[in-house]
Amino acid sequence: MWLLDKFLTKAIRRGRLVVTNYNGKTYQYGPGGGDEIRIRLNHPKAARHIAAYPQVGAGEAYMWGWLEVEPPHDIRDMVLFVTGNTKKTGDVAIQPKGPLRRFTQRLIAKADGINLRGKARKNAEHTYNLTRRLYELFLDEDRQYTMAYYRDTSNSLEKAQLDKKAHMAAKMNIKPGMKVLDIGCGWGGFALYLHKHYGCEVLGVALAPDQIAFCQERAKAEGVEDKVKFALMDYRDVEGQFDRISSVGLLEHVGTAHYPEFFRHTSKLLKPDGVMFSHCCGRAGTPGFTDAWTRKYIFPGGYIPALSELVIESEKAGWQVMDVEAMRFHYSHTLEEWYNRTVMHREEIVDLYDEQFYRMWLFYLAGAEQSFRHGKMVNWQIVYVKDRAAIPMTRDFMYEESERLRESEEPPVWHLAQAAE
Repeated sequence: MWLLDKFLTKAIRRGRLVVTNYNGKTYQYGPGGGDEIRIRLNHPKAARHIAAYPQVGAGEAYMWGWLEVEPPHDIRDMVLFVTGNTKKTGDVAIQPKGPLRRFTQRLIAKADGINLRGKARKNAEHTYNLTRRLYELFLDEDRQYTMAYYRDTSNSLEKAQLDKKAHMAAKMNIKPGMKVLDIGCGWGGFALYLHKHYGCEVLGVALAPDQIAFCQERAKAEGVEDKVKFALMDYRDVEGQFDRISSVGLLEHVGTAHYPEFFRHTSKLLKPDGVMFSHCCGRAGTPGFTDAWTRKYIFPGGYIPALSELVIESEKAGWQVMDVEAMRFHYSHTLEEWYNRTVMHREEIVDLYDEQFYRMWLFYLAGAEQSFRHGKMVNWQIVYVKDRAAIPMTRDFMYEESERLRESEEPPVWHLAQAAE
């Protein structure tokens, strides 16, 4: 317990954290006077496991039932409380201790980011081929598994996700009838949105079989399968020419070793006067590495890039960066709502999987939220062109088109909202 005691004594400067060890001994941290979070360690190895590498150890201890948060608080409260105390030092406070361990983790993360075709498909299936019902239980009606755009933090998740699609589409400067490639198309919502509003032909590609099957079912149900097509394929195998390319939540899975290949191949696919739009999670700082817990349990092969990594590699491939927006805090609100919806459906998720999976999912959502709320994570939205004349000279076209799109339709109502009340 002494190592964890040392860490918490230094880390907790506001509020109070009360830890009861497996042997009944109680430790208190912080001056009090604010929030008081109480946790219980139920296993003799819990304290050492957490202290050795807090990001991995705390997550596994919670998953395995070694760590319990006492009501009325929960694991999200604990994660936000601790990281709120340590946010001046950022994720450094909860990364591996010691230069050798950090160096080793960095090397392992680099190797894990090498995503050849077979591995890329396996990673995609690990992340996105979970039971359809799981995603239905916590995502919005359109199953957007990326940051929502909160123009007002009181907006519903459905409204924020619809506003996100309008914001992205406006930046692409699409004209009716264009041909669009949507790389990493998810559950098909953005591709269908683009066809609905512009009448364009869209090809969506992804590597998770059930995602593509779901997308094809949606397109058929809407009677647009001849215009909005979805294929189970690696973007590196796509051929042809497109007026526009979108990639939403895709670059996090590409791996830094493959950035040159990504930018070269997309350049080959885009027409000379075309536009490529990218939306991805990002680091507001220098390059780093993905923590071991996330790589192991949630996004194997995943990496969140710094802006410098994206810009440098795109320039080498001949791209010109025409617009960059750092989306701050929007994902923290998105993840908070995903967390709340997950909690609403605890019993069903445990029935679908088990208690350990449910706890893992909660820790993932809470940990991701703290990175965007207290850490240095943002979302990058970047517009790339080959020819500077591909988009208008000012950003007015983005604002005007986004407003037009937002006013063109009302957000849906979450069909599980009533059941959750």
